Amino acid sequence: MKGLAAVLVLLLAGAALAEAPDTSLRPVLRTDAADPSQAEPTGNRGRLGLFQSLRPRERSDNVERRARQSRAALRRGAVCGDADLQGDVLGRVTGQMRGCGIDNAVRLKSVSGVRLSSPVTVDCGTAKALKSWVERGMRPAVGNRGGGVDSIRVFASYACRTRNSQKGARISEHGKGRALDIGAFGLRNGAEISVLRDWGKSREGRILRKMHRTACGPFGTVLGPEANRFHRDHFHFDTAGYRSGTFCR
Repeated sequence: MKGLAAVLVLLLAGAALAEAPDTSLRPVLRTDAADPSQAEPTGNRGRLGLFQSLRPRERSDNVERRARQSRAALRRGAVCGDADLQGDVLGRVTGQMRGCGIDNAVRLKSVSGVRLSSPVTVDCGTAKALKSWVERGMRPAVGNRGGGVDSIRVFASYACRTRNSQKGARISEHGKGRALDIGAFGLRNGAEISVLRDWGKSREGRILRKMHRTACGPFGTVLGPEANRFHRDHFHFDTAGYRSGTFCR
């Protein structure tokens, strides 16, 4: 039986070889893909789908020139070596009280494309901390609410004074250019999220709490409405350092 099976296999293999073509079969080349002159009329091109090669159009000279001008303008307005921090270099700022002043101050006007309602006078460490929070804390907290944040309403930045303006208190971080107070956030649709009005209320309240929480890290001190009566209408952020870590309340 084994011999008979072997003979049958040989006979079938021989028959298959006899019917095989002399040359290997290759797919026929499509004329519409190989020769543009043989392509389908314009009205049928939409049916070609992925068989058409799509190439990006080159940018015009005007577009490229405007882009270069925009980049140059950003570099000219950059402070602290960062084009995302736009403003003016002030240099040394002195104060009337001992302990006040900033060695290398900047007047910051916008951060990562977000306008400040009034320029803030701070040092570069504080400017960079603000950028970190705007990008990683503020923007994610607001998301697309109202189209996103368009501006930040600033209550205060540099001021040569004591903490909470109390007589006999230590010099505030505001007096060292390491602090700013923020009271509200303007959205692109014209609405506003206010610390005084919205803290503890519905969705805006949750957004504000997330902003407050994510500031703990970029800043050394984070104070909000629950800290004390002096901060019921704004956030206080400063870059003071503590051995125990960030102080958030």
